Amino acid sequence: MADLKIRNLQKGFDGTAIIKGVDLDIRDREFVVFVGPSGCGKSTLLRLIAGLEEVSSGHIELDGQDITDMAPARRDLAMVFQTYALYPHMTVRKNLSFALDLAHVGKQEIEAKVANAARILQLDALLERKPKQLSGGQRQRVAIGRAIVRNPKIFLFDEPLSNLDAALRVQTRLELARLHKDLQATMIYVTHDQVEAMTLADKVVVLNGGRVEQVGSPLELYHHPANLFVAGFLGTPKMGFLRGTLNRVEADSCDVQLECGTRLTLPLSAAGLSVGSSVTLGVRPEHLNVVSAGSGRMQVTADVSERLGSDTFCHVSCASGEMLTVRVRGDFAPRYGDTLTLDFDTAHCHLFDADGQAVAKPLQQAA
Repeated sequence: MADLKIRNLQKGFDGTAIIKGVDLDIRDREFVVFVGPSGCGKSTLLRLIAGLEEVSSGHIELDGQDITDMAPARRDLAMVFQTYALYPHMTVRKNLSFALDLAHVGKQEIEAKVANAARILQLDALLERKPKQLSGGQRQRVAIGRAIVRNPKIFLFDEPLSNLDAALRVQTRLELARLHKDLQATMIYVTHDQVEAMTLADKVVVLNGGRVEQVGSPLELYHHPANLFVAGFLGTPKMGFLRGTLNRVEADSCDVQLECGTRLTLPLSAAGLSVGSSVTLGVRPEHLNVVSAGSGRMQVTADVSERLGSDTFCHVSCASGEMLTVRVRGDFAPRYGDTLTLDFDTAHCHLFDADGQAVAKPLQQAA
């Protein structure tokens, strides 16, 4: 078992609060990803779990045991850093076995563990090479292998793919996903890359300014963001936002008058708000459609388009000056300055109040 509980965890440096009261439960065999912008505290939180930083206040428990003040070597955790940190004068085999050698593990057990890690990570043919003879992806696999041989309760990954090129990053990401399935291990992974968070995680923890904004499955956070920050952070391209005012409020629907001139009826419960309240409409690129003139809800002006082959992302400007992104088929790309007509998939629109908190959907749609 490897259940981790974090309660009211706080960390400050020189009087500046970095981690501000984090509460979090991580269950056995979960793949949990900490994601957020630079400086949000995600790496600091990982280092607090590992014991590499001293906790200012709060508690960390592993399988019911308080490890808050326990030395890192006694926590039974293994960390993989952004830099490979391999010993350049040692072979891959020796890099994999080094920690076990220091722990005076028996020779046969070391050989078995190294062989198992090499098999899992497809390093069998590289065991007698030195790091300088390996590619970046191979070096990162060796770094992961050093963690595997220790058979820790939890694997900790601190942005392990950020030094790899784009193609290798995708390949290694898939290898990590397979590794999690093969090992049935608990893994905590830090990244600023939301694609890694969406594709790897069982549970995503979105951090901002040292606080947890939302915790949930990738699709839960994508389809039901708790606030404007989460809505704008998760998704590539990001969700578009339009300012507006509530014109009508019912138990299961509301009317929004947007600053750009469009009026929409949304299947959202805004019962906690009053007519005239300032709101923000959120809509993802795939929930906007380019339609023929006269049949849509809003006219926009085409800005630049990004043609990716399978899809085209059209960036458009509204009458209010606000920008939206529309996802269309790959062979469609309007000319700069063209007038386009858009329609909204209102069932998938989001609404946020003046404080940036999400307005609830009706119960039958909230699942």
